[in-house]
Amino acid sequence: MTDVWLRDASAAELAEAIHSGQVTSRRVVEFHIGRLRSRSSLTSVVADRYDAALDEADAVDARIASGEAPGGPLAGVPCTVKESIPVTGMPHTAGMASRRGIVSPTDAVAVQRIRAAGAIVLGVTNTAELCLGIESTNSVHGRTNNPYDERRVSGGSSGGEGAAIGSGGSPIGIGGDTGGSIRIPSFYCGVFGHKPSPGLVPANESVPSLAGDADLDTMETLGPMARRAGDLMPLLRILADDDGTRCGEVGSVDLDGLTVVVPTKSSFVRPMNRAVRDARDAAGRALAEAGADVTWQPMPGMRRVIASYLMELRRHAGMPVMSLFDSLSEKPGRHLTPAVLRADSLQLRLAMIGDRIPELLPKPGRDLLDRYARELADEVFTAVGDGVMLHPPLPAPAPLHHGTLARPWLFGGAAMFNMLGMAVTEVPLGFDPRGLPVGVQVAAAPGNDHVAIAVAEHLESVFGGWVAPEDVTRA
Repeated sequence: MTDVWLRDASAAELAEAIHSGQVTSRRVVEFHIGRLRSRSSLTSVVADRYDAALDEADAVDARIASGEAPGGPLAGVPCTVKESIPVTGMPHTAGMASRRGIVSPTDAVAVQRIRAAGAIVLGVTNTAELCLGIESTNSVHGRTNNPYDERRVSGGSSGGEGAAIGSGGSPIGIGGDTGGSIRIPSFYCGVFGHKPSPGLVPANESVPSLAGDADLDTMETLGPMARRAGDLMPLLRILADDDGTRCGEVGSVDLDGLTVVVPTKSSFVRPMNRAVRDARDAAGRALAEAGADVTWQPMPGMRRVIASYLMELRRHAGMPVMSLFDSLSEKPGRHLTPAVLRADSLQLRLAMIGDRIPELLPKPGRDLLDRYARELADEVFTAVGDGVMLHPPLPAPAPLHHGTLARPWLFGGAAMFNMLGMAVTEVPLGFDPRGLPVGVQVAAAPGNDHVAIAVAEHLESVFGGWVAPEDVTRA
């Protein structure tokens, strides 16, 4: 197998080649480690287990050579995991200086499941401090850069994961999503990412978690990220421990007659970048050519989404971000210095301040935001039904570093789907003239993960999906 094939192959294709003896797991793992090392300036993987990964690859190869079963559908395939998700022996800080030195003694349930399927964890990837921010930067691990232009953000909070996969250093990975943290990095880094429906994948072991001791929260979830759309549903089934009844069947989705809604009035307060808008519209036309019933229609309720989302997030968290920050510190207790001054990143400090706004509103104001949320839900679910909506997670491709600061309205196009509990797949659709990825979210009703992913697979077949940074033509 050539290096180009190893770089471009899906996890399923890698697994088939390993299990059939066409390539060794060691060769596959070594190749991806080499990619990650060659792009170390991205600061995507912040703690590695490369030696252990190679030992695990050798064990897979030994089993196959002896005629034994390889050890699961992903046996021998490398992967990466967001650092805020527990991985045995790896840092588990969520980028918080107060948690520096904390190492997880166990795997999260989602990590246990992907390892049981045979995947080999290469390391953990960077995140925004406390996983709150569109830029993945913190004082523990540093700042992650975009694989298509290192002057630009990779997204957050699963930005290290987006950069690792987008650079070709990992075929698949696990991210977390409470307000777009899978889809925003996927959009900026040109890869696929799926936010599952509530109730599919437990996220309560992550830092932070809204779920507390419960297994699930309606806004928070873990989900798959991948360079190929065909890996999303198999990964989702593994992460959800699906017995075949929960995630739906991608093959059962018929695009002919499928309802596809394209909002003409987006959730963004600023004009949508031309390349992003054109990519969204091209996706709509491609689905229409496949027989889908595509309509462009105004969705005025979207313009008010960010204020309603922030209030709903606060309600789910059960405590202010400042208190959450203190509770997750290595030595929680009474602090004389306010949390807003102890946070290392400016974006987290601003999040702490913005988090106070909903509680300062009088009750009529809070009631109004609740009404806006209900009206948006009615508007979206009535329009979409069992079909999908196409809406970019952000109004423009990756900005320069610090370009998202003090702009909370930017992520409203992603966060609204958390508030609505929808299943959403981010799909890469090509590049703008500067060679920066553009894409669109495919959002479906809760429980219709298979519909969103089926549409993503079709759009990949039309637009090509992920393209390695070195293969991108720039104007």
